[in-house]
Amino acid sequence: MSSEMAPLLQVEGLRKWFDITRGVFGRKVGQVKAVDDVSFTVRSREVLGLAGESGSGKTTIGRSVLRLVEPSAGRVVFDGTDVTSLNTADLRRFRRRMQIIFQDPLAALNPQMTIEEVLSEPLIVQGIGRSDADRRNRAVELLDSVSLSSDYLKRRPGEMSGGQRQRIVIARALAVNPEFIVADEPVSALDVSIQAQIIALLIELKGRLGLSMLFISHDLAAMEYISDRIAVLYLGRVMEIGPSSEVCGNFKHPYTEMLISAVPQPEPGYQRKIFPAGEIPSAASPPSGCVFRTRCSYARPECAQIVPQLRKVAEDHYTACIRDDLSLSRVLL
Repeated sequence: MSSEMAPLLQVEGLRKWFDITRGVFGRKVGQVKAVDDVSFTVRSREVLGLAGESGSGKTTIGRSVLRLVEPSAGRVVFDGTDVTSLNTADLRRFRRRMQIIFQDPLAALNPQMTIEEVLSEPLIVQGIGRSDADRRNRAVELLDSVSLSSDYLKRRPGEMSGGQRQRIVIARALAVNPEFIVADEPVSALDVSIQAQIIALLIELKGRLGLSMLFISHDLAAMEYISDRIAVLYLGRVMEIGPSSEVCGNFKHPYTEMLISAVPQPEPGYQRKIFPAGEIPSAASPPSGCVFRTRCSYARPECAQIVPQLRKVAEDHYTACIRDDLSLSRVLL
């Protein structure tokens, strides 16, 4: 995919810091830097994957892009419009163009509503359809688009399997004909046998409807399959970004190597690289310098002093590491 294509979505210097408060009067005692100076683009008809462990800021970025949470700083520009500057009324109208697929389909659906009501709700909110019959016909079309029959219209979420519920969540996101979808861990709550079906459905819908997508996941194997490019996040910062084949097969950042080494390998006798143990540090008190240095096998003293910036290492491929020698051990997915 050409890097010269104008971006549909442009995120510039995005920050989301949450205040830590204590006491009856909510005295501010610190901040959680969930997202800290993140920039990226998503091109028309492109899938950009956001990869990283829990706590890396992936979901916060996705929700900030849609202003489901308000960014602390930065700009989100969608097709030339600064989403962060829209008032409530304009934002509601604008959301016809940007929708989200939530991680947990059971929590995302009202258990008291029928599937027809679930699919009709966004149409009513956006003023689409002149009558109940029009909205019912649209609901049938949406069910067909996710390979479900009209028999599901009168069912409720509790009467369906996890995979069927996720198909309904996808259909609801498509109800208002959006151009851009945030898919927030859309398969992580599903059985492994169903995950491939949902990913294949998303790929098919992306091609047929011309969608652009932000695909959020901790699973690099799934992400390589669906994404055109991948951005690797750690503690609210971008560590590496580039074409999926480059990030997964010719990675340049030690954190990307760590994520890929955790993917199960089918080859007999495969020797897994050992990384320092430990959980991702708290975003309330991140390490100085490079935030990954406390778990990095290649850390040097200067890593505690220098905050690495993204630098180009190949065509459309960037990494945030100060090492001059970026050759790492190769682990193929």
